[in-house]
Amino acid sequence: MKVILITAILIGVATAAPDNSRAADPCTASKCTPPDCRCPSTTPPGDLETSQIPQFVFFTFDDAIQIANSDIYTDLFYNKTNPDGCPVAATFFMSHEYTDYTKTHDLYVHGHEIALHSITHEALTDYWKEISLDDLKKEFGGEKTLIAKFANIPEEAIKGMRLPFLQLSGDNSFEVGKEIGLVYDCSWPTQTFRNPGLWPYTLDYKSNQDCSIGPCPEDSIPGFWVVPMIDWTDQGNNVCSMVDACVNIPEDDADALSQWFIDNFNIQYNGNRAPFGFYVHAAYFNVNPLRLDAYKKFVDYLQGLDDVFLVTPNQAIQWIQNPVAIGAAGWPECPTVEDAGCTPLTCALEKVDEENPIYMTFCGSECPAAYPWLDNPTGE
Repeated sequence: MKVILITAILIGVATAAPDNSRAADPCTASKCTPPDCRCPSTTPPGDLETSQIPQFVFFTFDDAIQIANSDIYTDLFYNKTNPDGCPVAATFFMSHEYTDYTKTHDLYVHGHEIALHSITHEALTDYWKEISLDDLKKEFGGEKTLIAKFANIPEEAIKGMRLPFLQLSGDNSFEVGKEIGLVYDCSWPTQTFRNPGLWPYTLDYKSNQDCSIGPCPEDSIPGFWVVPMIDWTDQGNNVCSMVDACVNIPEDDADALSQWFIDNFNIQYNGNRAPFGFYVHAAYFNVNPLRLDAYKKFVDYLQGLDDVFLVTPNQAIQWIQNPVAIGAAGWPECPTVEDAGCTPLTCALEKVDEENPIYMTFCGSECPAAYPWLDNPTGE
């Protein structure tokens, strides 16, 4: 009798049906219609000739925004325009610690996108892989509040997120991204959809993107966009999502390094013109000064092409929602940014579990009571 009872219990556990009530259905064009839904696809949006499709380029930087690297960003991107006359724009997936929020404010008012990369940037990848919805809200929802307050920029201007180490957490991070009012996530690499490249798409329906750093999302999360990180290849034909993770590259010659950038760019430019991402960490240029020289040469090269636009992922999504030929009627107007002002203030603040104070520079007139952190993003 005991054996029968135990067997019944085990069978009950093994056959318990998972909750698939929100599992995403396969995507079809008849069900998923623009502007707020797009199936995962290598087919460009709109019925346009390749020559009419803008080649979007995303220059993004992860981690803290500081005085040293903000000067580099100024030199690289300020006072440059795209072929339509609009300012070029980079995207900064910023983490909280060591960030100078006055520099964050300056980047924002010059038309660059400020995006989320978490408050703590916890170093253990399992933390991000297994993180709960509540903790994700603290990390990213809290960071959104923190940036708005201390960089003095509108919360609604913050549109995107990237998980540290590109470590996905299944549906959780995408659900939280939508809940806190973001438009997109740019944390998901693809090796399979490199040539032709995978265009940004929404999670209304099931994704067919390869999952290299899972768990990947399986639920339907309507209207939330995935901006795929299309892998590069190094000169040994190894794939890399972040450019500073590429190994076999010509690091001793700025011209050769810049040409390697161009070779990877041409995969998309001479293909289906899926957005091309140049993803690095803020410390990328510190390792080897030649990298900055090569980067400048690459930016200059792109500036010489009249169908290449250096934009943010959010700007590209806006075009995808309403695709028109380059320069045609309906082409997006130049974005405008209102400067709410920034009075610099530096404070020495006590942080939980830290013996020494942390110095924080931000826009404001009064020091917060404590160092902003999880559960207390405004430092009250």
